[in-house]
Amino acid sequence: MDIKTQLNDSIKEAMKSGDEVRKRTIRMVLAAVKQVEVDKRISLDDLAVIGLIQKEVKNRREALEEAKKANRADLAAENEVEIKILEVFLPQAMPVEELRALVQAAITETGAASAADMGKVMKIVMGKVAGRAPNDVVSATVRELLQK
Repeated sequence: MDIKTQLNDSIKEAMKSGDEVRKRTIRMVLAAVKQVEVDKRISLDDLAVIGLIQKEVKNRREALEEAKKANRADLAAENEVEIKILEVFLPQAMPVEELRALVQAAITETGAASAADMGKVMKIVMGKVAGRAPNDVVSATVRELLQK
């Protein structure tokens, strides 16, 4: 079952059960998916939908940090709940060791020697990661291993 179908089924379940937070959160993701599909006139595949969900999670993590700085426990709790709801639809996270091994293999494969070669390495690694690690984590790992 593709992720868009899972999202649609999940929103139906949330409506039936009266879970307003779940319904609102999934509805926001589906709206983002629909917006991209309309703008680009394409149908998004699972990988693109995962990317959008990761973006939504990242936005909520940033909002969570801001809520904590502002001593807004209510907003922080709401963002934590929304993050947990969205993480259900993401693939199992890639272990750090596996990511480092993939990056090291890509560095060896491309013959990268400095941060100037980061684009070559990222291109190979992103194809293999396939949404199992956030882009910023992959980028930081590549940068770290290239500086050694």
